[in-house]
Amino acid sequence: MLPTSETISVGSINLILFAARQQGADGDALARAVGIDPDQLQNPDGRVLIRQVQALWHEAVIATGEPALSLKLGEMINPLTIGVLAYVMMHCPTLGRVFEKLCHYQDIACEGIRTTGQLIPADDESGATYRLSLHITSPDIIYLEPTFNSELSVYLSAIRALTGQRLTALETRFAYPHPADTREHERVFGPTRLVFDAAETALIFDAALLDTPVLNANPSLFPLFEKHANDILSQLQTPSLKSRVKGEIVSMMKGEEPALATIADRLAMGVRTLQLHLKESGTSYQQLLDETRKELAIGHLREPNMSTTDIAYLLGFAEPSVFFRSFKKWTGQTPGAYRLAYA
Repeated sequence: MLPTSETISVGSINLILFAARQQGADGDALARAVGIDPDQLQNPDGRVLIRQVQALWHEAVIATGEPALSLKLGEMINPLTIGVLAYVMMHCPTLGRVFEKLCHYQDIACEGIRTTGQLIPADDESGATYRLSLHITSPDIIYLEPTFNSELSVYLSAIRALTGQRLTALETRFAYPHPADTREHERVFGPTRLVFDAAETALIFDAALLDTPVLNANPSLFPLFEKHANDILSQLQTPSLKSRVKGEIVSMMKGEEPALATIADRLAMGVRTLQLHLKESGTSYQQLLDETRKELAIGHLREPNMSTTDIAYLLGFAEPSVFFRSFKKWTGQTPGAYRLAYA
């Protein structure tokens, strides 16, 4: 399966790296280990690939020696500093509106997860409840536990920070098998009823909490942040020329380097027109080709059954030696050294 181009916000990445640093890890080294240049993380509206974040969870647990890092994430960071989505939620009048905006703007935080909310009417046995559910939509998300744990812990931490109350869910569901040790789950989410092997991952709240006011919400600031959020969401939903070019490179990279003229033709553009548009976007075809090769190489090197010679061929390099030199230029390591360190 070819890797997808779904992304996660730089703000979300920085939360993971901050938590790892709190546990003594070298955040910049962790970023580089998964192919992320630390300079990329300076742009609050920047994006990185979901598959890089999945690799980051694996590396962060190894570097910190803390298997429960994802569960602790929400309490180790300030969840209201993760970017424009947090600012939109901060200026919603009630918790019910917070949930509504969280579901609507989920892609800004992570394109690979869909968050939905549903009001469940009261029945003869219980009162009305509200279910906030998470659904995986990206094939690049392969580590379910850290993904679900971190999302729910950050959500709960944000809810508490927004309302100034230590609110808890009536029930917390996880769509993964029952862990051998659930003490951290109980501490982070409790008091709550924990359910594992669930059909979906979700927080079930008393519906009365939807009317809980958000502290310090400023109605006059809400439209400003929502406009910014809408602009970002629109950009994500309309693939940029750079992402389209990289997508074509991936689809055409079958043992030989895709030619610029071929990519331009597939995008129904002239070569000079494509070059001009890429220059206006602050990049070039060669830069995008290198970025794509680097991302694919890092992914392939984590597959133990693929030789570095095979990878060089798949990425369209004429000789393995050319791939080795290019990879060392990108990462500071040879492919073999990288595989030993991170695969």
